[in-house]
Amino acid sequence: MPLFAKNRLPDPGSTLPGRPEPGFGVPTAHAVLKTPIEGPWPDGVVTIGLGMGCFWGAEKRLWRLDGVYSTAAGYQGGATPNPTYQEVCTGRTGHTESVLVAYDPAVVSTYDVLKVFWENHDPTQGYRQGNDIGTQYRSAIYWTTEEQQDVVLATAAAYGVELRARNIGDITTELAPWPTFYYAEDYHQQYLYKNPHGYDCHANTGIGLPPL
Repeated sequence: MPLFAKNRLPDPGSTLPGRPEPGFGVPTAHAVLKTPIEGPWPDGVVTIGLGMGCFWGAEKRLWRLDGVYSTAAGYQGGATPNPTYQEVCTGRTGHTESVLVAYDPAVVSTYDVLKVFWENHDPTQGYRQGNDIGTQYRSAIYWTTEEQQDVVLATAAAYGVELRARNIGDITTELAPWPTFYYAEDYHQQYLYKNPHGYDCHANTGIGLPPL
């Protein structure tokens, strides 16, 4: 498939068909936190989906945050049901690489989760992060609660002001309610814990998220 096709979302009807059920299993426990990576979640724990480019480095930055109960690598925002990594890499599923973050807002605020998000990638790059090119690397936030939506929109607006003031560019982050989360293959889960010297490309703007 030509590279240019990876730089735009696939047209309706041109996405890969996928499959009705996952083609692989996922581990029952988080390799680092030793908690389940699938719900149901404990009382008070909520989830949010964050796309920050390659999910390997993104997940590592998020599982380190106090108050995070679990994380998982997966695919969100596309049309192909139960995609594989190879399919997502073609650009013909419409998904972005996403990290499911299950966290307790009584311990870590949504603002603090999003602070890690905004400050650890470049949300102005469109369908890429650094040398990683394609729709699967687009910046995205998928919320599950009204409180999250309010904080997502407020932080996006505040961070956008900071970036424009420094002529860095406009935020291109996809902001939307939670779409279906498809777990990535086992070897992607907590990848940089299993492979400490593995690929970890995370550019950032160097700009801090201002307080709300």
